[in-house]
Amino acid sequence: MKTKLSIQQLITISSPLILLLLWEILSQTNILDARFFPPPTVILQTLIELGESGELFQHVSVSLVRILLGFLLGVLPAVCIGLLMGMYKHFKYFFSPIVMIFMPIPTLAMLPIILILFGIGEFSKIVTIAISVFFPVVINTAAGVANIDRIYLDVAKNYQASAKDFFLKIALPGALPVMLEGIQMGQAIALLTIVAAEMIGATSGIGYLIWMNYKAFLLPEMYVGLVLISFFGYLFSLLLRGLERKLLPWK
Repeated sequence: MKTKLSIQQLITISSPLILLLLWEILSQTNILDARFFPPPTVILQTLIELGESGELFQHVSVSLVRILLGFLLGVLPAVCIGLLMGMYKHFKYFFSPIVMIFMPIPTLAMLPIILILFGIGEFSKIVTIAISVFFPVVINTAAGVANIDRIYLDVAKNYQASAKDFFLKIALPGALPVMLEGIQMGQAIALLTIVAAEMIGATSGIGYLIWMNYKAFLLPEMYVGLVLISFFGYLFSLLLRGLERKLLPWK
């Protein structure tokens, strides 16, 4: 079993390493234009220089705060509303049309309205992330409650479980597997959204780092921003998978 797991891990690690090695070779031999596709070693050196100057930490810390606050602002109400939609038909009938109306609209298409309502300050970026995260979480949470085995609902009804017990002991645990999938999807969308939001009316952040260096044709610095987004996306995914294993050890 350990050998099989080690082989799987080796294969998983090898694919990005092979891609980076191929990129390095093609760029160093000018098969790829190094002006547009600088070698990974150059990007790594640029990342180190930005880190030593302190500029990198400033952009990363600002973006992470925005992502965390926006994520919480989107997830918490989405979980509550999703549970209510799954538990009570009246809530489902009330919220479903609203969700269906706004869900197909890309969050970035709503950015002008968000800027009109909240200005170009920090809160507008947090709200943009919250809106993008809200819909996948609320839909998955409601679906999770709807898919709870009927026998648990019958047991709760027969024992006259209170609304609180039903909420905490049946609806929430029962919806958790599907809910966590929605949260996983939401964190990926949050990273996509923060980059776009920081390209408009921002003076710091990873998205700002990418956009301003692109406009100045400082492409190694631009690629540093892309690498950071990829890194944090992978890191957040690992953290959520770890949380899922803790909360759902049987899965």
